[in-house]
Amino acid sequence: MNLLTKSKYLVGLQCPKYLWMMFHEKHKIPEPDEQAQFKFDQGYLVGDLAKSLFKNGIDIETENFSKNLESSRELLKNKKPLFEPAFLIDRLYSRADILEPNKDGWDIIEVKSSTEVKDVHVKDVAFQKYAYEKSGLKIKKCFLMYVNKEYVRKGEIEAKKLLLKEDITKDVEKEILLIPERLKNIFKIIDADKNPVSKIGKNCDNPYECPLIDDCWSFLPENSVFDLYRGGKRTIELFESGILAIKDIPEQYELHEKQKIQHECEKTGKPYINKKGIKEFLDSLKYPLYFMDFETYSTVIPLYDGLKPYQNIPFQFSVHAVDKNGKKHYSFIAEGSDDPREKFIENLKKVIGAEGTVVVYNQSFEQSRLKELAELFPKYRMFIDSVIKRMADLLVVFREFNYYSPKQKGSCSIKYVLPALTGKSYEGMEIANGGDASLDYLYITHGNNGKKAGKEEVLKVRKDLEKYCGLDTEGMVWIVERLGELIK
Repeated sequence: MNLLTKSKYLVGLQCPKYLWMMFHEKHKIPEPDEQAQFKFDQGYLVGDLAKSLFKNGIDIETENFSKNLESSRELLKNKKPLFEPAFLIDRLYSRADILEPNKDGWDIIEVKSSTEVKDVHVKDVAFQKYAYEKSGLKIKKCFLMYVNKEYVRKGEIEAKKLLLKEDITKDVEKEILLIPERLKNIFKIIDADKNPVSKIGKNCDNPYECPLIDDCWSFLPENSVFDLYRGGKRTIELFESGILAIKDIPEQYELHEKQKIQHECEKTGKPYINKKGIKEFLDSLKYPLYFMDFETYSTVIPLYDGLKPYQNIPFQFSVHAVDKNGKKHYSFIAEGSDDPREKFIENLKKVIGAEGTVVVYNQSFEQSRLKELAELFPKYRMFIDSVIKRMADLLVVFREFNYYSPKQKGSCSIKYVLPALTGKSYEGMEIANGGDASLDYLYITHGNNGKKAGKEEVLKVRKDLEKYCGLDTEGMVWIVERLGELIK
């Protein structure tokens, strides 16, 4: 029998093809990557923390399907909070995070690692309530327990302050009215012999990114309308009218100025260069130049005092200093499992001089991290204020389309700009993006699910981290040099 769980129910609302494959071709669905798995693991940590708020709660075994169902029924008699009680009715299988007794029946408490209540959470809980009530339970209230983003750690984690609980019963009741009709459609999909045709679009990453995107989107040409810079409604409109490639957009179709540049570049195959705009940026730079980049990580449960949930912790920087004598590289990667932030700013102060422009790529990120450090370590405020005032954002050149190449595919990210402008890229690197850098550093510093990194692993990861972050800053040097050549 093909059972419908809440997670599969939500998949059914998002993508019929993905739902069908979960039942008939599960082997073709890619496994979650490391970053997706990390998010799951963070959710499990929040779930365990929530359980600590119910001192007399009963943890029900989940490994054995039949035993889980049997125990859940039996333990209802105890009238104590139940963790992950399972009930099965009419092919609907529901297992809430917490079922709490009240005078008139039970309350559902769903725990999420989110920092707010989302529409998908209401749909999630509505399915649970619907299935539970069909099973004979009387559900009084529905709550979502989520993370308080304003919580600041001071000593031991205080679960009562870190987790908020919100009554979502009214929204759940409205959502339940839609479930019977939805279930008819979902079971038709599940029981069908053939995979249904699904349209690509906003649903492919809303509310969650679908693992089938690479397969479903593979028919699109290079530089498709989905690569249109800030395409939004225009992208969907063009796609639904049968236009797939940016170069095929009709001349009379209304585009904004940057999209027009992108359109023209697609037709000619040549980059667009606004020498005046590039020159204005380059002329604003004052030597010596300090090309700077930070790497950070974040966790849902703050690891150190003074941290909020999901707050970025800077653990690494790379600085390429350029003056009349040439170029010099400075690198810092925190060691040990203690809070790395003070050593980070202490070492940064040693390499950034009192004069000259500090060049970054997307300055809002580095500025935010520096402001947080200034709040935490007031003695560095004067230095930090000086660095922020001297910042120049290299991203602006490309965000303003003073330079645009078809190779950028509508993106201003340095990962696309660097190869488009210089021919150099991040390909072949062991660590090739910030997400991987964060997870690898977390692993060698704090371990992963009880597993600790060996000495050789630590040395290798640190070497790969230095290489990756170093390319971010040296890449900016190359970009500025190339921009200078273009305006000569």
